[in-house]
Amino acid sequence: MKLSCLPVSLYADFVSGHRSLPDWFRIAADLGLDGADVSVAHFDWNDRTELDRLRDHAAQAGVRIAMVVTYSDFTLPDLEARRREQSTVHAQIEAAARLDAPYVRLTAGQSWPGVTRADGLAWAAEGLSQAAVYASGLGVTALYENHTRGSVWCWNDFSQPADRFLELVEITEGSDLAVLFDTANNLALWDRPEAVLARVRSRVAAVHLADIEQSGAFRPVVPGTGASPHASILKVLRDGGFDGWISVEEASGNGLDGLAAGFRHADAVWQAVGGTPRAGAGEIQSDC
Repeated sequence: MKLSCLPVSLYADFVSGHRSLPDWFRIAADLGLDGADVSVAHFDWNDRTELDRLRDHAAQAGVRIAMVVTYSDFTLPDLEARRREQSTVHAQIEAAARLDAPYVRLTAGQSWPGVTRADGLAWAAEGLSQAAVYASGLGVTALYENHTRGSVWCWNDFSQPADRFLELVEITEGSDLAVLFDTANNLALWDRPEAVLARVRSRVAAVHLADIEQSGAFRPVVPGTGASPHASILKVLRDGGFDGWISVEEASGNGLDGLAAGFRHADAVWQAVGGTPRAGAGEIQSDC
């Protein structure tokens, strides 16, 4: 297993300029991580000079940019808007390739008022499949997440309900699209993540290890302190041969202390379910 992080708790720092992405790469390295995830909301994905700079900063810090997180919105009601969105997502995939990121996170789109279930599923399936093909051609794996809400969105994800997510996974069977399985998002609508995972585990290429306070409400907490059944989820994946990237999605608002606690938890749970310890996993300090 390789461990990365989507540092949602630091997003406000990135926006305010208090911290930069190169700062984040150094923090990730100091915390003993293998990778550091980035969101397209925090860099200019059309600027090749900036992309090269970010890739070099990550390499100098000793971490890999493991995943580029996008907010693909393939359920836009207007056809031309969906075409523009597809072009935008393709450009973001190109940015991921230039950053040498192995993965790009995709989402179905927002629950726009007036969009029917049938139309939303059809549009999302088309957009996701086309983006996955484009990513594959650039050596990047496109991951579709069981998602809740993008930080730049007005509406929740169209496929947040588990039945819609599972239908989209089924529709895209046989495509280049893989799954990014989030350990907490299903709980927000009282869906059981273990039951959802059982249906998609053969497609899971990476994991978002996240946590929320309790079922029925999306209130993020430090991973390991909430309701998400991390041990049972990782055991299912480990027993099935999974040994890929686990990204701790830390959104509790507890800053570096929350990040460090989440990483220690991820390593401990992975080992508890029979996973091989990461090199340096025991070096994460509590005073980060």
